[in-house]
Amino acid sequence: MNSLIVFCVLSLAALTIARPDGATYTDKYDNVDLDEVLSNRRLLVPYVHCLLEQGKCAPDAKELKEHIREALENACGKCTNAQQSGTRRVIGHLINKEPEFWKQLNAKYDPNNKYTKKYEKELKEVQEEHH
Repeated sequence: MNSLIVFCVLSLAALTIARPDGATYTDKYDNVDLDEVLSNRRLLVPYVHCLLEQGKCAPDAKELKEHIREALENACGKCTNAQQSGTRRVIGHLINKEPEFWKQLNAKYDPNNKYTKKYEKELKEVQEEHH
């Protein structure tokens, strides 16, 4: 169960497993408790390491790794509403609470900062509004 939770989180929060028709990502993990994962580094760290190719990958994390760039490129265009919301929460958490992980993931998946500058500005503002 923990691997399913973390899979959802780092899909840049549940973006990853595409349906065969390619229309949207599966909604199988839309009800995962993101607060539990984001507040527990024991769950979070192994998946970050997988995504950074610094550790073994569970099958779900491996699948995630294959779809992160697409999700960034299409602005989560294949995401359900829950996935879009979860993605914003996870990225906001990484930007504001785990900046070193965010920096490393950004360097790997968006080295030219084509997508992440938008996310950083928007989600820093969102986090500030909640404080």
